[in-house]
Amino acid sequence: MTPRMPIDPELIAKHNARLQQDLAADYDHLGAVLARRGVDLEAVTARIQRFAVAIPSWGVGSGGTRFARFPVAGEPRNVFEKLEDCAVIQQLGRATPTVSPHIPWDRVDDFRELREFAHSYGMSFDAVNSNTFEDLPGQLSYKFGSLAHTDKAVREQAIAHNLECIEIGKQLGSRALTVWIGDGSNFPGQLNMTKALERYLESMRVIVAAIPDGWRAFIEHKLYEPALYSTVIADWGTSFICATQLGANVQCLVDLGHHAPTTNIEQIVSRLIQFQRLGGFHFNDSKYGDDDLDTGAVNPFQIFLVFNELVDAELRGAPGFAPAYMLDQSHNVTDPVESLMESAVALQRAYAQALMVDRAALNSAQESNDALMANRTLQSAVRMDVESAIKMARQRNGGAIDPVAVFRESRYRQCKASARPQDLTGKSGIV
Repeated sequence: MTPRMPIDPELIAKHNARLQQDLAADYDHLGAVLARRGVDLEAVTARIQRFAVAIPSWGVGSGGTRFARFPVAGEPRNVFEKLEDCAVIQQLGRATPTVSPHIPWDRVDDFRELREFAHSYGMSFDAVNSNTFEDLPGQLSYKFGSLAHTDKAVREQAIAHNLECIEIGKQLGSRALTVWIGDGSNFPGQLNMTKALERYLESMRVIVAAIPDGWRAFIEHKLYEPALYSTVIADWGTSFICATQLGANVQCLVDLGHHAPTTNIEQIVSRLIQFQRLGGFHFNDSKYGDDDLDTGAVNPFQIFLVFNELVDAELRGAPGFAPAYMLDQSHNVTDPVESLMESAVALQRAYAQALMVDRAALNSAQESNDALMANRTLQSAVRMDVESAIKMARQRNGGAIDPVAVFRESRYRQCKASARPQDLTGKSGIV
């Protein structure tokens, strides 16, 4: 079955035709530069073509701040409309073929119908995300926690929700469950930290026991927010310890915004790879804390350093290395579709540059304790202009050489603003 195309393919073809000659010249130049370094551009481009990152279903809507939310015109009102927007991102960028759903935000009456709807656009589903940080009508409150709550009834409710997410994931064709909890405390003495972690592990054991064969469970840690004094799963160390306690199919998920300032995230990535507990990533960027800014918007070098560790593991065939990638951003002043396309490109850029690191030279410098040459080797790769390789990979995959330009000329946003009428007044929201 030919996938449905939300953007006219002829528009993409016309745009690409105008840019093709310049792209070919830039690509040939990059190939010549890399050949002098002993790097095969075609091999790098082929790897870029295979690179994929999931879109979070909630990411195609506007996010907001703690004070207000400013909806973008034509933003999706339900999961079916979210999938339409995700399909646009994939059609133009060709790096985002999967969607990571969030329950209950994406709950529908018939999940098999939802799966078929996604398949009609050539999309499939990635990890299912549970939500036990938000109260729903008719339920016990998560105000003071969920899987680690002092009240067993609340814990059982949270467990039941995660079990439901697993069943939904089966229907959607997913093979992973992501569990993040906001449990913690806001005042010293409010929470017995040891007992809280014990309750969490007890709850998670029930959930993990229900994980199907071939699935993985991802534990996501977060330094702070909404709990501002202590968080039950606050850091990668706690996440790692819990994963080792819970089973081989439980791994750690790294969100780039969930660390203390100046944390060496790439070293955390290295450690988790080494002990086969790296489950995957929620990619974003931050300036001060958990800002959920567009990936690569503030510190692209950080993204490169993370991918330097990932490529090292990929090339040496590290045991158990199969990370799941997902974007996790909040869009308050940009069009979410455009931001997600640009963020996928930022990851491709970091990946391509990491592939261009001279591994032999880097290893030699490291073994001889030549700090300057080791750093110079990395700097040589990160300064490389790889845009033509990314554009060529995208075009060969059937996408647009300039996705944002095509998206804007298509007037997709304006069309959806008419087709999806809604209340556009500012209202309270969260990042």
